[in-house]
Amino acid sequence: IDVFQAWCGPCKPVVNLFQKIKNEVGSNLLHFAVAEVDSIDALEKYRGQCEPVFLFYTGGELVAVVRGADAPLLQKTILKQL
Repeated sequence: IDVFQAWCGPCKPVVNLFQKIKNEVGSNLLHFAVAEVDSIDALEKYRGQCEPVFLFYTGGELVAVVRGADAPLLQKTILKQL
């Protein structure tokens, strides 16, 4: 989940990275979503930050968090979780 604030919007370059990885691994296990922190109370702790935050869930459990648009780290985290 790409967690963002309305004033800065979701991290568009990362959408391309996720799509590339999904195409390469061909996995139905990888799903990408965006969530605006200002409209979801459960994400309140991510408000007021100026860096993108990516939350990784498996089976409804938070399993990893990546702060910042670090493409190599995001790719590594995605592949590890798959």
